[in-house]
Amino acid sequence: MKKQRFGPYAGFLLLTAAAGGLGALIVNAGMPAYQMLEKPCFTPPDIVFPIAWSILYLLMAVGAARVWNTRARHRDRAIRLFCVQLAMNVLWNVWFFTLQWFLFAFLWLLALIAVIWLMIRSFSQLDAPAGKLQVPYLLWCCFAAALNLGIALLN
Repeated sequence: MKKQRFGPYAGFLLLTAAAGGLGALIVNAGMPAYQMLEKPCFTPPDIVFPIAWSILYLLMAVGAARVWNTRARHRDRAIRLFCVQLAMNVLWNVWFFTLQWFLFAFLWLLALIAVIWLMIRSFSQLDAPAGKLQVPYLLWCCFAAALNLGIALLN
């Protein structure tokens, strides 16, 4: 019984780690071009990003596993939203770092923020702590949107 309860934590950790790893590969490939961009004055040091994303992916995974463990009737919708936002998250890296479509990436990020909001609502209905665990991710993406817009305007 306990394996069933803890198995989803491992599964969602692997899924988010895979998404994070893919995102990191995309970011690293685009880093030389990114380094040459004009950035807003509120851009944090580069070291902040992998630390923040590691924490956020961990929170995402724990929240998704908690929702999965509810076995509630509507958990599939919540998990679909989780998967959609995760895919959108990875694709943002392509738009921003690989293709340097800064304005498109900003608009994509706004759509991602909307999906994260829907995910938080859906998670919260099934497991309140799972929803709360996603709030830092939402806030970080709002900050990322400001950075993205700043870069779009400056470049």
